[in-house]
Amino acid sequence: MVAGAPGPPPPETVNPAVIEAMAEAGIDLSAEVPKVLTIEAVQASVVVMTVGCGDACPVFPGKQYRDWKLDDPAGQGVEAVRSIRDEIEARVRTLLADRLPVQ
Repeated sequence: MVAGAPGPPPPETVNPAVIEAMAEAGIDLSAEVPKVLTIEAVQASVVVMTVGCGDACPVFPGKQYRDWKLDDPAGQGVEAVRSIRDEIEARVRTLLADRLPVQ
């Protein structure tokens, strides 16, 4: 059973401090727009990562869900966003290390 509708509406544009912080890491978000978490994206996923999505995000049995508690970059400068970016990178690296077989 799906709980809730697709994710909450995203902002209309990517936070400029996020664009700057990600550019420093070699990732260009300047042409990107925020996207909503769709039912199709959740169905195609093995692990679903959310950040404060709560009941607004679709939930399907058999999927692994992890809701990460992170600071909101909205209204924050690039210094704060760098810290958030680095925290997300560390968590993704840990997730990948836990999920991928050692070669």
